[in-house]
Amino acid sequence: MSHDEAPMIGTDITPFRPPGTPEYAEAGASFQLAAPVDPAGAFTARSVDDVVRAVAAARRSGRPLRLTTTGHAIGRTGPLTDSLLVRPLLDAPVRVDPDARTARVPAGKTWGDVLPETTRYGLTALHGSSSTVGVIGYLLGGGLSFYGRRFGLAANSVRSLTVVLADGQVVEVSAAHRPELFWALRGGGGGFGVVVAAEIDLIPMRRIVTGMAVWNAADAARLAPVWQAWARTAPPEITTSLRALSLPPLPFLPPYLAGKRVLALDGAVIAPTEPDLPAARRIVDEMLSPLTALAQPVANTWAEAAPQALPLIHLDPPQPVASYSDSALIHEIGEADWARILDAGPNLLALELRQLGGGFADTPANGGALDRFAAPLHYYGVGPAGEETTRDLKAVRSALEPSLTGFTAPNFVDDFERPQRTHDDDTRARVERVRRAVDPTGLFAGDVAATRDQD
Repeated sequence: MSHDEAPMIGTDITPFRPPGTPEYAEAGASFQLAAPVDPAGAFTARSVDDVVRAVAAARRSGRPLRLTTTGHAIGRTGPLTDSLLVRPLLDAPVRVDPDARTARVPAGKTWGDVLPETTRYGLTALHGSSSTVGVIGYLLGGGLSFYGRRFGLAANSVRSLTVVLADGQVVEVSAAHRPELFWALRGGGGGFGVVVAAEIDLIPMRRIVTGMAVWNAADAARLAPVWQAWARTAPPEITTSLRALSLPPLPFLPPYLAGKRVLALDGAVIAPTEPDLPAARRIVDEMLSPLTALAQPVANTWAEAAPQALPLIHLDPPQPVASYSDSALIHEIGEADWARILDAGPNLLALELRQLGGGFADTPANGGALDRFAAPLHYYGVGPAGEETTRDLKAVRSALEPSLTGFTAPNFVDDFERPQRTHDDDTRARVERVRRAVDPTGLFAGDVAATRDQD
């Protein structure tokens, strides 16, 4: 059967459970509450054998099979209606090999599960800014880490992947075994199978310098171009995020953030060994000096810390939320454009410009379909689900128009209707050839990220 042929829909969806059952609710639990999760059946797979059973059942039923773990980006690939949803949440531990500096991570684990296991050995991974994000999805979507300007995209740290294919085979793919599938899985946009484990490289990291400097919003348009000028030649040991924040007056937020609109600069500088700490502190001082000369911050928490503190710095929400967002890889912003951009989204919780360059732009020897970002900056805007956020996101995108590259970072797209283009045409065609070879009937076709160049 080809992708274009309509399958015969069967009625037996065992082991998937129907709507209204506790098992269905558990399997469909999602961090992104704004995206409807309404499959025909849902199942939490606790083992690789469970995943194989789920794939076989979906194949028999004639229904497409969709995947989720934490559900942060569950809206990216469109409605789940009439599909079967499997949530791989394997009852297996994270295994760290401190001598080889690797970790084997089963499907369903979050960075909050992995980091306690790695940091006890003085090692860490190229994790993201949130501990609640699923490791496998993050890696397959490229992975934008605060260590990335030194080490590149997290997808490049993947040594091997264990995958359940559409025909039920369980295969381990790597640079040496089925290299074309290994290439496509890393950033190809889904639709290849169910990844049930990843082996990743770890990096030595005893300490970091991290924190947040905060200024009044009135100073933002003066400070942002200075940060951008510094970012052009910043050493690769540091990765930062400049954000206009408008956070609600929540009790756990410090008074300089709660209920206020501010400009915040956070991130991390690596210090793999104790002797690296003085240089890391100097890098922070060199970043902040020209900014504090223009305007005194209302708070500055940059200080040395243990690596496990990093996911707390960016203030990603710890609980599920209903939000709308937009994102784009962008060129540098003209100095005269900053005020217009920063003022365009007054109702957004965050309007972020993430510093790229350095290792993010390097081409690795054995990268995947997505192995680098050539753009110097990444934009991300997010706010509560609603009309005000929709208007603000459109206004910010319009203000950013001169800087848009036409490409996005997959991990930051969580809405099917948003622009999302990852590859050039040649790479996209190569990915599709691999996808058709491993899933000729289109069992996983619903999990393929669409290419939308614009709204």
